[in-house]
Amino acid sequence: MVTGRYIAFEGAEGCGKSTHAARLATTLGAVLTRETGGTAIGQRIRDILHDTSVTNLSHRAEALLTAADRAQHIEQVVAPALAGGRHVVSDRTVYSALAYQGYGRGLPPQEVRQINEWAVNGLWPELVLFLDAPTHVLEQRMQGRQLDRFEQEGDDFHQRVRDGFHEMARAEPDRWVVIDASNDPEAVARAVRAAVQRYLGI
Repeated sequence: MVTGRYIAFEGAEGCGKSTHAARLATTLGAVLTRETGGTAIGQRIRDILHDTSVTNLSHRAEALLTAADRAQHIEQVVAPALAGGRHVVSDRTVYSALAYQGYGRGLPPQEVRQINEWAVNGLWPELVLFLDAPTHVLEQRMQGRQLDRFEQEGDDFHQRVRDGFHEMARAEPDRWVVIDASNDPEAVARAVRAAVQRYLGI
């Protein structure tokens, strides 16, 4: 059976994921999507998760909401596209749950992984493009933006998230590619394209 390839963009706030996910999807003729909010149901979940007026959401409830978004996203968008032979490029995926709710919030990463393994029915990205940049570069890019609930978290939280991405990248070197996102956008785009060709042959 012919299937598409599932590609994830991951990274901290301000790293350029959305821009480069869109560029790659256009180049490949792929389905472009995102987590959270890649479905109508997921968008309603995202509205809760990113709303700055939500101040009393427990970390476990947050983790379950993100898992619910991903379960809907996989069943409604990702799995059908792949089965139909379409490539899928997603701006964040299940790995963001591990980084944000596991490493960032301090929930046991293995428990977060188990919940999400069930939620995505075992369908994880084949290639993860981790766009990474020093904290001061990311902070500069975020200046002047209206920040959402996650973006308003303190530096310690965002450093834990970034450290979590690095730890996952080290653990799965055959799946993850770390790309220096502090370079100019064209250089980043070239590095992304080279990684996709090298790892997936497309």
